[in-house]
Amino acid sequence: MSTVVEIKTETVTAPQHSRTARRRAEQAGALDRPTVSFELLPPRNPDAAPRLWSTVRELETVEPDFVSVTYGAAGKTRQTTRALVRRLLRETSLTPIAHLTCVGTSRDEVTAIVEEFLDEGVRSFLALRGDPPAGEPDWRPHPDGVHTAAELVELLRDIESRRCGRSAAQAVRARVRPLSVAVAAFPRGNHATGGTRAQDVQALLAKQRAGADFAITQVFYEAEAYLGLVAEARAAGVTIPIVPGIIPTTDPARLLRLQELTGVPVPRRLFDLLGSTDDPVERHRRGTRAGVDLVNGVLDGGAPGVHVYTYNKHEAALDLLDGADLIGGRRCTVTAPDAVTTPDLTAPDGHPADASTTTPRGNLS
Repeated sequence: MSTVVEIKTETVTAPQHSRTARRRAEQAGALDRPTVSFELLPPRNPDAAPRLWSTVRELETVEPDFVSVTYGAAGKTRQTTRALVRRLLRETSLTPIAHLTCVGTSRDEVTAIVEEFLDEGVRSFLALRGDPPAGEPDWRPHPDGVHTAAELVELLRDIESRRCGRSAAQAVRARVRPLSVAVAAFPRGNHATGGTRAQDVQALLAKQRAGADFAITQVFYEAEAYLGLVAEARAAGVTIPIVPGIIPTTDPARLLRLQELTGVPVPRRLFDLLGSTDDPVERHRRGTRAGVDLVNGVLDGGAPGVHVYTYNKHEAALDLLDGADLIGGRRCTVTAPDAVTTPDLTAPDGHPADASTTTPRGNLS
C-alpha cells in the first residue's frame, strides 16, 4: 500500500532586487560567479585577538575565495602578520594572501621575509611598495633596497624560481600550488606619491610585465572611478583582472578617519545620509544600501568580484555582500526600501569628485 504525502508550500515575497542581482543569486554556484574576499588586520594587542577570531569564523562561513592580511609600514607588523597567516593556514579553510611591503628595506631582508612566508606554506602575496615613514623629512630609501612594487614582484618570482631550482620536490609543489602575486591599483591615482591615474596605469602595466597575476584597488565611492580605471588600463595594455576594493559605508566616523589618512574624499551627501538619523540601525541600513549600490555598479560594469575591507568586523561586511546577493542569502538583515536612495556621490565641497584628485587608501603602491 502506498502512502501519498501532501507537501504544503508557502509563498514568500522576496525583497525587491535588480534584474542583475537576481541573476547573480541564481548563478551563485556557477563557475563565473563573482569572487568574494576580505582584508584582515593583525591584532595590535592580545586583547584584540578574540574579536578578530570571532570575525574570522564568521567570514569563513561564507567560503570566501581568499583573505588578505595587512603588513604594517616598514614591516612594523611583520611578526604578527606572519603569526596570523600561519594560524589561518593551520586552523581554517581560508586561503590567506600575505601583504608585503619593501620601502626602506634591503633586498636581502625582503628576501629573508619572503623565505619565511614560503616556508610557512604561503603561496600568495600582495606586493606593495608601501609608504615612507611619517614625520622623518630626512628619510632616504635603502641603497640596496627594492624601490617599487614592480621590482618586488620581480624579486618574488626570482626567489620562487631559485627555490624550485634548488629542490625538485619544491618544483613539484610549485606546479601543484603556483605562486600567486597580486598588486595594488588606484582608481584616482596614488595620493601617497602624488601620482595621477594615468601614472598609476603605467605603474600597473609595469607590475603586470614583472609577473603580477591580478590587482586589488584602493577604496573609492563611485562606480565610475573603478570603471574608468579599468577602461584606461585596458587601453594601455593591462590585461590582468582588477578587483575593486570596497569599504562598507556604514560608519561615518571611520569614513572620516579614512579620508583624513588617505586623502580620499568621502561624498558629502553620504555623510549627510548617515548623519541625518540618530538611530544606529537605520544608519547601518542606509549605509549598507549605499554600499550595495556601489557593489552592484561595479559588478554590472564587469568587475570580477569584490574585496571588502573589514577592519576586523564581520557584520557590515556580510550585510553588504548579502544585500548584493553575493553570499547565497545567508543573512537577511538588509532589505532597504526604495525610499532610501543612493547618495549623490560628490566630493565634500559639494562638487563632483575629480578623477585626478580623488585617491584611495594610501599605503598600497
